[in-house]
Amino acid sequence: SINGKCFDWLLVSRRSCFRAGVRYYVRGIDSEGHAANFVETEQIVHYKGSKASFVQTRGSIPFFWSQRPNLKYKPKPQISKSVNHMDGFQRHFDSQIISYGKQVIVNLVNQKGSEKPLEQTFAKMVNSMANGMVRYVAFDFHKECSRMRWDRLQILLDQLAEQQDE
Repeated sequence: SINGKCFDWLLVSRRSCFRAGVRYYVRGIDSEGHAANFVETEQIVHYKGSKASFVQTRGSIPFFWSQRPNLKYKPKPQISKSVNHMDGFQRHFDSQIISYGKQVIVNLVNQKGSEKPLEQTFAKMVNSMANGMVRYVAFDFHKECSRMRWDRLQILLDQLAEQQDE
């Protein structure tokens, strides 16, 4: 109940059976475009006989890369150089668009250090795909929100406001 208005709020998460695994051991995509550790989360609001739904998906960055565990706290990501990334990448987003419609990608990885190549490759691939149904937004979460400056999330929300209204 909010402001005296009662409603039902349901939260459902569905984890894909493709490429499930623990962090660092399973990363990227397979040749069919299945992203590692892909999860679909749906929020459903039911109020006075009406329903509204919002679906958010998350998964590993959808190209061929790995991050093999070693003695370091955070192993360096390795982008595969011997495969055509675009085939699996295109399959991934074709499937996303068929299932969910227009896509807004929010990439929260660091835009410097060892994660910088992941962000740059992801942005480059989205741009080369040139699909009007897919928008890419990079937001360096660790930099922007360091020292518990959660108010800085407003920067991201402002960037996404128009798509969120849609």
